[in-house]
Amino acid sequence: MSTNKEQVQQAMAALAPKLAQVTSDVLFGDIWERDGLSRRDRSLVTVAALVALYRLEQLPFHLERALENGVTRDELAEVITHLAFYAGWPTAASAVQLLHQACAGKPA
Repeated sequence: MSTNKEQVQQAMAALAPKLAQVTSDVLFGDIWERDGLSRRDRSLVTVAALVALYRLEQLPFHLERALENGVTRDELAEVITHLAFYAGWPTAASAVQLLHQACAGKPA
């Protein structure tokens, strides 16, 4: 994931350097590091928000990040299943496909 993350950061920096800076400094440097929630919990909240809002472009990155932060594949699948009834079936169906891609080749 770090290679993909670096490519995304470089592309953002080339097109919108200030957005890249505040993303790095404020979002990931401050908000994600606050004591109020663990990174694991922040990942669950973020994935749930992205699924519910149908933000599929950002979801693969955050599914990978959630896995790195200790959220299991089964927990992510359960979050998506739960959201099917609150955010819509097509939203959940799309998210579960992205989860499958994120977990491809990784142990259960």
